[in-house]
Amino acid sequence: MTFDRLWAELEPIGRSASSGGYRRFAWTDADLRLREWFAAQAEAHGLALTIDRAGNQWAWSGDPDAQPGLVIGSHLDSVPDGGAFDGPLGVVSAFAALDALAEQDFTPARPIGVVNFADEEGARFGIACSGSRLLTGALDADRARALRDADGVTMAEALTHAGRDPEHVGRDDEALRRIGTFVELHVEQGRGLADLNRPVAVGTAIWPHGRWRIDLPGEANHAGTTRLADRRDPMLALAEVIQQARAAAERHGVVATCGKVRVEPNGVNAIPSHVSVWLDARGAEPDRVHALVAEVGELAATHGGTLTAESWTDRTGFDASLSDRMARLLDGAPRLDTGAGHDAGILANAGVPTAMLFVRYPTGVSHSPAEFAERDDCLAGVAALAVVVQDLAGEH
Repeated sequence: MTFDRLWAELEPIGRSASSGGYRRFAWTDADLRLREWFAAQAEAHGLALTIDRAGNQWAWSGDPDAQPGLVIGSHLDSVPDGGAFDGPLGVVSAFAALDALAEQDFTPARPIGVVNFADEEGARFGIACSGSRLLTGALDADRARALRDADGVTMAEALTHAGRDPEHVGRDDEALRRIGTFVELHVEQGRGLADLNRPVAVGTAIWPHGRWRIDLPGEANHAGTTRLADRRDPMLALAEVIQQARAAAERHGVVATCGKVRVEPNGVNAIPSHVSVWLDARGAEPDRVHALVAEVGELAATHGGTLTAESWTDRTGFDASLSDRMARLLDGAPRLDTGAGHDAGILANAGVPTAMLFVRYPTGVSHSPAEFAERDDCLAGVAALAVVVQDLAGEH
């Protein structure tokens, strides 16, 4: 079966032998292998491969310059030690759905494209969905080129290393014009479908969400000879910030995570001179999210710290008529909002008619090596995607 074969090919790429998770970061060797895999699948399926100015890969059946097409797909990169399903399931399912339709001798009436969006997770350079943000102009090209990873490598340098011209990066109106409709299949990353005991749902909206960097100053000093009263240790402020974020999240009915910390000089026997912590905050109501962030920022300021917004996406509703149509096609599939960001949200905010399909997670665990979806549920997702493609790209 196509799905099993494609999944087996992808599974070992970028996998950590120690954790069992994946480290598929943008423009690294693992990412380049994933891009080679995508290009090989495009050729094997007789699809024309193009790469836009943001580095996103497109595999087209038919001529999207003659009329805008239906695009399916997702991303292949991962968070640090992430799971196998977040992103790749959507790309594998897209190719598998096309194969299923080919077996039915389906002839589309409009072009169909499969996409692999670059750097959706933002794990290396800190900006989620940077491929789709660059494509739509939501991320400024100069800002993107100047972003640095944990080793100080800029995105411009990483692109050059990967064989791409960083000066070519930017909004791509030609690529955007080719997208008539976008449908992204993705694992749910929550327990909504598990609680409903359903394998597939139609996505309706993405919660407002953003990322902020909090910088806390200190004074480097010796861990063994400096009296406690003489210390300016930013780690104490960090502990307060993390506790405040959690408490404020509970008060405001949202979620908040401090999942990334950078300590300088990061020595076991040295009091830090500086700490940076990244806050991820999300919720159904944007005012509640901003209230949490304001409280955390006020606390940071009492320690001489600063809070800098790195990204913000307001509530993103998907195309209602498209979602309604898909729910009817799928025998009244349930509808779910999500707190996870997706490239589909970026395209929806750019005016592209967009919808999502979610596949059940039995445990709800994601961004972890424990990420898991049942094979039968994955195949149900492929079947649902094939039904949607047949309807949206067929004769009417």
